[in-house]
Amino acid sequence: MNTDINKLRELIRYHERKYYIDDQPDITDAAFDALMRQLEELEKASPEEDIPSDSPTQRVGGGVALGSRIPHRSPMLSLDNTFGKDELLDFGKRVQRILEDAPVEYVAELKIDGLGVSLLYENGILVRGLTRGDGEFGEDVSGNLRTIRAIPLRLTSTEDNPVPPVLEVRGEVFIPKHLLDDINVQREAEGETPFANPRNAAAGSVRTQDSNVTAKRPLDIFIYSLNYVEGLEVTTHTEALEKLKGFGFKCNPYTELHNSLEDVFIFYNQWVEKREEIPYEVDGIVVKVNDISQQRELGSTAKSPRWATSYKFPAHQTITTIEKIEVQVGRTGVLTPVAILEPVKLAGATITHATLHNEQEILNKDIRIGDTIVLERAGDVIPKINDVLKEKRKGDEVAFQFPDLCPTCGTPVQRSDAEVAVRCVNAGCSAQLKRRIAHYASRNALEIEGLGPATVNQLVDNNLVQDVADLYTLKAEEVGKLERMGPGLTHNLLHQIERSKQASAARLLVGLSIFHVGETVAEVLIDHFLSIDALSQANTEAIEAIPGIGPQIAESVATFFEQNRPLIEKLKAAGLKCFTEEVAKAPQVLEDTFFSGKTFVVTGSLTDMTRTEASTQIKARGGKVTSSVTGKTDYLIAGEGAGSKYDKAVELGVEILTAEAFFEHLGEN
Repeated sequence: MNTDINKLRELIRYHERKYYIDDQPDITDAAFDALMRQLEELEKASPEEDIPSDSPTQRVGGGVALGSRIPHRSPMLSLDNTFGKDELLDFGKRVQRILEDAPVEYVAELKIDGLGVSLLYENGILVRGLTRGDGEFGEDVSGNLRTIRAIPLRLTSTEDNPVPPVLEVRGEVFIPKHLLDDINVQREAEGETPFANPRNAAAGSVRTQDSNVTAKRPLDIFIYSLNYVEGLEVTTHTEALEKLKGFGFKCNPYTELHNSLEDVFIFYNQWVEKREEIPYEVDGIVVKVNDISQQRELGSTAKSPRWATSYKFPAHQTITTIEKIEVQVGRTGVLTPVAILEPVKLAGATITHATLHNEQEILNKDIRIGDTIVLERAGDVIPKINDVLKEKRKGDEVAFQFPDLCPTCGTPVQRSDAEVAVRCVNAGCSAQLKRRIAHYASRNALEIEGLGPATVNQLVDNNLVQDVADLYTLKAEEVGKLERMGPGLTHNLLHQIERSKQASAARLLVGLSIFHVGETVAEVLIDHFLSIDALSQANTEAIEAIPGIGPQIAESVATFFEQNRPLIEKLKAAGLKCFTEEVAKAPQVLEDTFFSGKTFVVTGSLTDMTRTEASTQIKARGGKVTSSVTGKTDYLIAGEGAGSKYDKAVELGVEILTAEAFFEHLGEN
């Protein structure tokens, strides 16, 4: 029977490839379903045999545990953007300068607007799938990616094109434009917020905790690069794509090789004209140097490869009218006016709102209720008002009066000559509280899955939370009484809240909604003070003394902790790991080392440790680490992909250590 099962699995894999990858099905859907049922029955009839992970029946596995952060084999960099012919020509000039005018071939391909992922295969079997994450670490979403039929669970190996023992590819998961409305109709029927666009739908579908939900979504993928491989040599990007197609991967068919950027412009203009005909969201083209040895010579900056760029399409625009203007209160008390629009389709999404940024923006553009406006989506993502068509005014448009009282709590607003923002200064304002909690739960902060705006609103409106620390005292019976919070969702939410106690001190600092404190500043502050406790006791002068921290940030941080000591004590009592970890204490510092008394900057990717780990090692040996290269910097440690900091060090004559030299010095002490 084992032979019969294996033959049937191979047959189903063949038909999956013909349908989902080649788009040339050989059999009807009913016939394919019959083959799947037959395989399921054969596997059930052989309970003594383990079902292999690459069996077609193993795509859906029920619940999945998200949140595991796993390092990419190499940084999953983002692309620099170019927005016009001159900028693309500048890209070409930089390439030619570094390559000393050697002949260059360029690959032009459509830039899919979806969710970037990496897929790792060992001996031809899919073993792991990660999101881009922060570029260095991705989130493990293997269980959900397995449900996407265009992702092969087992690669096709032939005598002419054998599958290497290890390879990692990268691709873009997307949802076809015409299927978004069907998904949103279903979501609205279930009381859920509709997705704003196909990209959000793809990202939300991949990051859901139930792979059965992912399996029901019409997700697709295009693989766009061979990132890592063992046992296979390729010399060009186009050769790599052909190899990947042979292994069974789905690559975008609209990819062309050109000898000049002038030919790339022709490719670009063709697709600008036909962009609406493309069945999936495309926001430009990607231009890559084809020769892989030239790619290596060009290298990367800390954020982007120097051998590739995205050439963005012009922003989508349309005309609609402003029906009214509302004012929202943000987590730091800033009042933001929002235009409520006559609904209009734009770049694959129905747009009903557009931010007006601030009171001054309304006055400068003379925006009125009832105006006809030109709406565009910057980067095909963020709706913004590009122009007011004043010639279409009929005389009944109404000038908007910015409120003097907070629209939520009625507190008089605060205006300042130092900034354009208008603020509600009432810390107890419920609108601020809702947004602070939503931010606390966001991906860059404590990352509490399932704590979205609808749930946050109910928690605040029902007086279950008065600050973020109250999340840790929620009871199942309280949460279970909220609308659409059954036992399963309640359990998952409380589990995620409990899991968030493991977050780092820097993530907690981001989540506290301190004005001017984002991810980078939070890392710098914790890197210096080592703990939330130590930071909370520091005064403005001590904080401002940290390189890269200015007076505004220092005053904001010191003022926050002075005014919120009860909140910090409540979080500490809740048992957050970052308050109790031994690693929060200052490490013992070695004396008389190569690093003692010297100032270092670390840039690029180090093969054997992260930059944070490198900084810790330097400080443990008596050195100092800063984020910017200045005349006071003694050494720049330059890993792979070192960018502008390297150039600055050369300009200032700062001595540069390679990663290898740095590791040698570590080994001396």
